[in-house]
Amino acid sequence: MGFSDVDRAQDAPTVTVTVVCHSVHGHTRVLAGHLADGARLVPGARVRLVDIRPEDVRAGRWHDAEVLALLDRSDAIVFGCPTLMGSVSAVFKAFMEAAFTPFTTQAWKDKLAGGFTMSASQSGDKLAVLEQLAVFAAQLGMQWIGVGDMPGNNWSGGARDDVNRLGSWLGLMSQSHADQGPEHAGSLGDRITAERYGERIARLTQRWVNAVPYGTPRMTEHEARALSASLRETEDAPAATHTAR
Repeated sequence: MGFSDVDRAQDAPTVTVTVVCHSVHGHTRVLAGHLADGARLVPGARVRLVDIRPEDVRAGRWHDAEVLALLDRSDAIVFGCPTLMGSVSAVFKAFMEAAFTPFTTQAWKDKLAGGFTMSASQSGDKLAVLEQLAVFAAQLGMQWIGVGDMPGNNWSGGARDDVNRLGSWLGLMSQSHADQGPEHAGSLGDRITAERYGERIARLTQRWVNAVPYGTPRMTEHEARALSASLRETEDAPAATHTAR
């Protein structure tokens, strides 16, 4: 088993959000960590980060009964892996096929779901991976949550550090340079987008499970560009975005 327990004691009703991630060189794991950090901002959110490990794949089949039991107990599950050759990674695909058991019993039906992926190329056909993850969730009867941020880096004043700079809505996309290690994973904008996505999923889970009131945050295109510009000007950028959902 490869998960870290980061439950937080809260007065609010609790929900369990589990982030399930396979990472080859650590870049996707960094993105998963930021997504989990965003979810932890929500009162009552109990956030778990699970690593899908290659050593748990034997004879082509992934197995970890403890992880599957955790996912059965979770209210929301966020799936993530690198984009490799235009597809989900082999290790993560083995995990997906192991979900045949909850598929047959509909154990994950009506849980909330989301997804994220990382590649070295700007495109890298990451959309194909998000589509695979969304179809996977749909086959399990889950309810999919996409990214809710306006697109960034799509005008002359845009930059790599913009929020949602790759303009993805089905799920979270990030890009890391192939010659840099995980300490440089994604851009500032990618990491902030991950945190905002995690927070969105956790808040919607509270609404879905416990009927906690949820006020939809909205931004105009001008406000979204101003937010991205503020990230480049603020030394404590992550803290700034949490107050400007």
